[in-house]
Amino acid sequence: MKRKAGQTRHDRGADAATAEPAQGEPAARATVAVRADCDGIPALCESEGATESERPLHRQAAQLAARLGLPLVHAGDAAYDLLLTVTAERLELRFPQRGGPGPLYVDFVGGPLGYARRVNRFGLLFQAVGFRSGRPSVLDATAGLGRDAFWLAYHGCRVTAIERSPTLFALSQDGLERAARVPDIHAHLGDRLRLLHGDARGYLQQLAPQDVPDVVYLDPMFAPRKKSALVKVEMRILRRLVGDDPDAGELLELARAVARQRVVVKRHRHAEPLAPHPTHSHSDRTTRYDVYIRPLRR
Repeated sequence: MKRKAGQTRHDRGADAATAEPAQGEPAARATVAVRADCDGIPALCESEGATESERPLHRQAAQLAARLGLPLVHAGDAAYDLLLTVTAERLELRFPQRGGPGPLYVDFVGGPLGYARRVNRFGLLFQAVGFRSGRPSVLDATAGLGRDAFWLAYHGCRVTAIERSPTLFALSQDGLERAARVPDIHAHLGDRLRLLHGDARGYLQQLAPQDVPDVVYLDPMFAPRKKSALVKVEMRILRRLVGDDPDAGELLELARAVARQRVVVKRHRHAEPLAPHPTHSHSDRTTRYDVYIRPLRR
């Protein structure tokens, strides 16, 4: 879906999300739809003929519409190919077309991120951000579905995560609210993760001196790989929903002008650096973190 001018996107954090095989729907639900022909702008959508159990969910959908500034419409008003669905369990992005993937939702407790939390699969990220010298404050300017922001906050960083896509912001916020109900996660996380909906460029330009982060973290959308069949289902979905990041270079320039210590850019291992001459890099067989150290200020 083509985006409107100035409405580009950054990061994804897709491993924080889960895409399931298609299956039966929960008994109670209300839907939020993304029109196939409206430049990726979501529209909140209520099902007609709501049952008694569905009415509270419809109220939640209406509140979500008001909070994100999205229109509330009926499901029968237009054709939709993406449905942001409020269920009794969680918020899901659904794909009603025949043969589509199962629902996409953020899960910080179980799934791939839950496993990664147990076995500590984030060593490169920690090195890139600078954990050896303490726990820096971090601005994740490309929050997406929130995986990296959550993991940094879970391990002691104070993190502000910004996402400009209303759909991705709503999914990540729902995942965080559900995770905070788990005692172990709440104890580790505390109040160190703050999610914001907005454009990171404007946020960086307006930062007060006391709010300047030690580290700015960027995860622009990777360029499509030739072997597209190998790309994760989540990544294909997110690319379709939010498109590419043509302003990633501009965001990096702003980040380098603001960060106290460093800027970290996540890239595919074989991708060109977003800016020339990173100070150093950390990589494994699929991912590379380019680090741009900020010169000491006099």
